[in-house]
Amino acid sequence: MRETRGRRKGRSSQTAETRKLLLAAAARQFREKGYAATTLKEIGAVAGIEPASLYYYFASKEDILEEVLDLGFRQSMDAVATVCRECEARGAGFRESFRAMIHAHLRCILIEGDFAAATMRNFSTMQGSLRRRHRPSFQAYGDLWVRLLTTAQATGEVRADIDLSLLQRLIVGALNWTVEWFDADRYPLRDFFDNAAGLLLDGMLDPSARTGLRAKVPLFVDPVSEIGRSRAKAEKTRNMIIFSASQILCESGYENTTLRRIAEGAGVKAGSIYYHFSSREEVIDEVLTLGLRGIADGVSAILDNEALFPDHGSRLAAGIRAHMLHLYARHAFVSTNIRVYGQIPKGVSLRHIPERRAYAAIWDRSLNRAQAAGALRVNLDVIPIRQFMLGALNWTVLWFDPERQKTRNFKSLDEVIDVQRALFLEGIVARGAAVSA
Repeated sequence: MRETRGRRKGRSSQTAETRKLLLAAAARQFREKGYAATTLKEIGAVAGIEPASLYYYFASKEDILEEVLDLGFRQSMDAVATVCRECEARGAGFRESFRAMIHAHLRCILIEGDFAAATMRNFSTMQGSLRRRHRPSFQAYGDLWVRLLTTAQATGEVRADIDLSLLQRLIVGALNWTVEWFDADRYPLRDFFDNAAGLLLDGMLDPSARTGLRAKVPLFVDPVSEIGRSRAKAEKTRNMIIFSASQILCESGYENTTLRRIAEGAGVKAGSIYYHFSSREEVIDEVLTLGLRGIADGVSAILDNEALFPDHGSRLAAGIRAHMLHLYARHAFVSTNIRVYGQIPKGVSLRHIPERRAYAAIWDRSLNRAQAAGALRVNLDVIPIRQFMLGALNWTVLWFDPERQKTRNFKSLDEVIDVQRALFLEGIVARGAAVSA
């Protein structure tokens, strides 16, 4: 009997180790390629296990994803909860505690393994039921931040005019988006962690430039109304194909955006798509291009308009608003570039690098001008700050539904934008507090 229990214990231990290997391999692949593009065969190959044997340990690829997500959420939660306890034990103040939480979160998703990073990179394309199952984990993690912010607001350290539930989402969104762009070879980790914390605490603007930021300047954004407006049948059909593709890409991800589904959404036969496009990739190319060019044209019209916005602060505030309005008014065309860009084959995505860089250059130009004029704090590095800010704005597509703003107790898009402008331009620290060096 002792030998039997020993053998069972040995097999159980071996099974647990094999599961760990498979989960680690899956997290690495999900982080690098995305869930949809990763096959069980690839996971098995990375782990050194025959694909057929995977079903002994997991029922499906989705089951593997479930466990990767659980581990990723737990990793982030444990890391930040640990520093919270340590800060509380030594009586650390708000600034120290906030910086420690920022450092812990960024270390977790950028340095310490693949699970947290895989969770952040794949959350946008998860099925609704899967996202709902993990919502309590997100909520519990967000509560860690809200508790700190609530205490600081009660003591007068955090400004009283800012909604903490929205603030927490924007802070975490900015941090999470770093997995999409941060390059440790380009930016020293410690310096970036400190700059990120300083930006969130004190904003990017010099106190002297913080005037006129809340002005409601009307900005017209075309909600892709040209779709379906054309009188020419061929052009109208082409536009409906593009529109259908954008919707499916946002809802289901790259791998599930098939020509058959695109055709069904457009109300045409699958074969007729080839009259307008040579391949699925060409359709997706057009969706990405429309989104990138639309938001670039709209934001540049604001950030380069010194006549309408003579001071740098109001211009940047209007630029943030313009970005958000395009993100939602132009619906899936813009958000596709956020939701599924990481899943798209390199042959397609590389073609859009010039357009993405051109949009970044619009912001960098405006931010550099502001810094040269003394409106932007001189201790901030423009490029990572721009990426950090736009990350938070872009992450809103994963949690903010503009249709729900009509529902009681849900925030409007304007309220979300107000918190974004307050966070990045002025910071969360109450007026009169010392600005970080």
